[in-house]
Amino acid sequence: MTENNQHRVRLSSLADKFGFENLTEDLDLTEHYVTSSDINRPALQLTGFWENFAPERIQIVGKVEYSYLKSKDEPERLRIYEELISKGIPCLLFSRSMRPSDPLIVAATKKNVPILMSDRPTAYLESEIIRWLHVQLAPMISIHGVLMDVYGEGVLITGESGIGKSEAAIELIKRGHRLVADDVVEIRRVSEDTLVGSAPEVTRHLIELRGIGIIDVRMLFGVGAVKNTQSISLVIQLEDWRKEAIYDRIGQEEQYMEFLGNEIPCHHLPVRPGRNLAVIVECAAVNHRQKRMGYNAADELYRRVQRNMSRRDEEDDVIF
Repeated sequence: MTENNQHRVRLSSLADKFGFENLTEDLDLTEHYVTSSDINRPALQLTGFWENFAPERIQIVGKVEYSYLKSKDEPERLRIYEELISKGIPCLLFSRSMRPSDPLIVAATKKNVPILMSDRPTAYLESEIIRWLHVQLAPMISIHGVLMDVYGEGVLITGESGIGKSEAAIELIKRGHRLVADDVVEIRRVSEDTLVGSAPEVTRHLIELRGIGIIDVRMLFGVGAVKNTQSISLVIQLEDWRKEAIYDRIGQEEQYMEFLGNEIPCHHLPVRPGRNLAVIVECAAVNHRQKRMGYNAADELYRRVQRNMSRRDEEDDVIF
């Protein structure tokens, strides 16, 4: 397991994701970074109020800010813009295709502050940029395993190398489930309750099968057999069968595995010849969903046993 806390995102990645136009063409966006998932609309700052200003945030100029600045004459408007870009902001983003004046673009280029433009509404940009950056900047670790989407549940299959994780994944894919990542799974903590897994770009949609080599799941089974990201809700730990080991046969007490401070329910699954791992993983996924919906088969068994014992006690009282 390796930890890699994300601290910044290239501005070029953000621009490519949302289709932003770079108005400062002389500036290379790959050399500029965003370090905060929050954004700011500099309404008060345009009037000269700078207290508690957060310069590390992307600054979005919407229709209100643009209209306010249009009411100023050109020298005053340029002075306000120059004061804003002198604060060390990562970029200035104009929504609704509202293009700033050429003098501002020249001034921003000199200050090495990119100016971007989008045709999308301001509210859309605010919500979508925050959502995307929150994932990209989330703390991340990389682990050895396989991540599958099984009946909508994110199942992380772990275990020692060669134990059969990829083979189980192939069988699950043939049964209609989707591959998210094989071999290396990048896990991001996007909230206190949610871990999201994905594959590194270099191994995305690929599976390694010993004796065969690398196969491309998307090309072999179709686009419906793969998925780029998936929230993780269950861990299946594969381990060699040991006769002397004691395995959980009822499942009344949950076991957990911790990633980045979040605990995920975990099942330890012994592997031996003849066991159909794919079917067992399917059952585990469906059973986990039932538990989240309020039904626990182990608790139901306990209630049935209690009712049966109560009836026997009542029958004994009648006899005596």
